[in-house]
Amino acid sequence: MDHADNFYAVVMAGGKGERFWPQSRQSHPKQLLRLIGNLTLIEQTVERFDGVLKPENIIIITNRDYVAPMQSLLPKLPPENIVGEPVGRDTGPCIALAAALVKAKARRDDAVMVMLPSDHVIRDTVSLLDVIEDSAAVAADDKIVTIGINPTFPSTGYGYIQCGEQIAGPSPRTRFFQSLGFKEKPDAETAEKFIQSQNYRWNSGMFIWSYRSIYAAFRQYAPPLADLTDVLYQAVVAGKLDGELMSAYEKSPRISIDYAVMEKVKNAIVAECRFDWDDVGSWTALRNQIRPEANNNIVRGLHEGIGTDDCIIVGDAKHLIATVDVHDLIIVHTDDATLVCNVRSAQKIKELVQLLGKKPELNKFM
Repeated sequence: MDHADNFYAVVMAGGKGERFWPQSRQSHPKQLLRLIGNLTLIEQTVERFDGVLKPENIIIITNRDYVAPMQSLLPKLPPENIVGEPVGRDTGPCIALAAALVKAKARRDDAVMVMLPSDHVIRDTVSLLDVIEDSAAVAADDKIVTIGINPTFPSTGYGYIQCGEQIAGPSPRTRFFQSLGFKEKPDAETAEKFIQSQNYRWNSGMFIWSYRSIYAAFRQYAPPLADLTDVLYQAVVAGKLDGELMSAYEKSPRISIDYAVMEKVKNAIVAECRFDWDDVGSWTALRNQIRPEANNNIVRGLHEGIGTDDCIIVGDAKHLIATVDVHDLIIVHTDDATLVCNVRSAQKIKELVQLLGKKPELNKFM
């Protein structure tokens, strides 16, 4: 990757992964699970930059409770590059923290960074890095770039980006479009219209920009995030980040980067995704990654059944899950909890976890 010394990869890994309960818990979230393959999701994300970026140029922002396990999983990274947020404030403050860290490391305003979620499955690493490299060249010209995924069905679970005219990029391998605006998760009818128009992309949550560009966007559209960046930058430079994070975060707004900036900026560019991509958002995502067994069942663990089809069954080799005449179910067994859920209700697992949190006698299962 050209100019790699002035390029940083920042992985956002602070989520709790509530839709993967009961395997994903507050103490062991989904990014620390081996859901797909032999590596955890966070290891897979970092591995994509192996040999491309120096370890010092890869930063992980997570929950402070997950810092130690991630340091164990990622021994090549400097320990100080894995930073824990004291409280969750959505992606806006997370990116303000990332900007402060990058500015302090680079000591220059034109440093470019890519923001990456930690729960994407991407196998074509070469094409991913090509798109990121081309996007970094565009971002160096004071543009804010987001990677848009070509939609394959009218999803109501993703946000969308409307694409305008195609614009020139640094290489013919990646197409770029002027962004005409971000659209929140639509209803089914609207999603179908988006698909038919052919000029909408799914919002991947992957962004590429320079420190200068994102800070300017904060200052214009979300001044509290610019102020937060200033405070955190000074704390990093002074070696007092740990002491300042809690007070700074407590004063910061809870806001996503989409609401704070991306829905308002005029210099947003959409890079078209040319690589395979899957957002591992719920148990149903296993269908895209694991070859089904007989009767279209996805099984991880020990299972035997009669008249069982279209189910997702997850356990371990020591505990038998036996089923009779069941269809379209998600069944997940752990040492202390068992989930049984209709496949079509996978998104409601998050609501279930929130319900557990309201009952003191069930908190231990979170």
